Amino acid sequence: MRFFLVLLSIILIIGMLTGCAEPPKETIVVGSKSYTEQDILGNMLTLLIEAHTDLSVRHLDNMASHVIFSAVEMGAVDVYIDYTGTIYGSYLSLSDSNDKTEVYEVSAAILYQKYNLSILGMLGFNNTYGLAVRQETATQFGLQTFSDLAQVSSDLIFGGSAEIVSRYDGLPNLMRVYDMRFKDIIEVHNEERYEAIINNEIQIVEIYTTDGLLYEYDLVLLEDDKEFFPPYHAVVVARNETLEKHPELITVLDLLTGLLPDDVMRSLNNRVDVGGESPRTVAESFLREKGLI
Repeated sequence: MRFFLVLLSIILIIGMLTGCAEPPKETIVVGSKSYTEQDILGNMLTLLIEAHTDLSVRHLDNMASHVIFSAVEMGAVDVYIDYTGTIYGSYLSLSDSNDKTEVYEVSAAILYQKYNLSILGMLGFNNTYGLAVRQETATQFGLQTFSDLAQVSSDLIFGGSAEIVSRYDGLPNLMRVYDMRFKDIIEVHNEERYEAIINNEIQIVEIYTTDGLLYEYDLVLLEDDKEFFPPYHAVVVARNETLEKHPELITVLDLLTGLLPDDVMRSLNNRVDVGGESPRTVAESFLREKGLI
């Protein structure tokens, strides 16, 4: 009898402990693309969700644009930061407008209706594409604008990421609009593009206007005189299903709205690309400075 009483007590204690134990936290998956700025922003989202909710967070980084968009559409990623021009031109294959407000509103409406995704507020900066050349190249060919470049493009080698080389809103359509014909087109990535142009392996380089390395190499940024590139304002994209299940996320994700103008984002990128800090360290110090974590 004593044995059965002890066994019953153990079973009751286990049951009580099991009942008191906290259920496992649900995990929110944050995605980011494969460059410095995206890594910083992905860490910002991760830190904010961790600080302001009871949710667990997993950060998946180093993803290509179409991979991350497919992942969030299918539910493998819950939230990430993208750019209005990428959504409008690349994912939706639209090219009717370069107006900041229209690109945002059309993109938001289609993503909500067709993909069950929400675009939240703009973070503040416009990381659009640009083309840059060395000072010597600009002087030699008299380059100030994309149209100037088109006149001599057949003598020059273009270098850029795989995305701009192939995307609808990238090089193929740019060459059509400006009637460019490059001597060669080479895929180069991240900081390698700057090394390639400084070493004269390429003469024209794709850049982002918030690149941390942009001014380190004293390059000439050419004017997009036909305004080919649409606005690429950074926005938070999230699954509606995730927001409906965890409405507290809407307030948390909105904390970044308007917080990152161009010069601030360029400075944060510079701290990683030039200063050697880790993206998470930069993200955390910025959020602490703003009193958000």
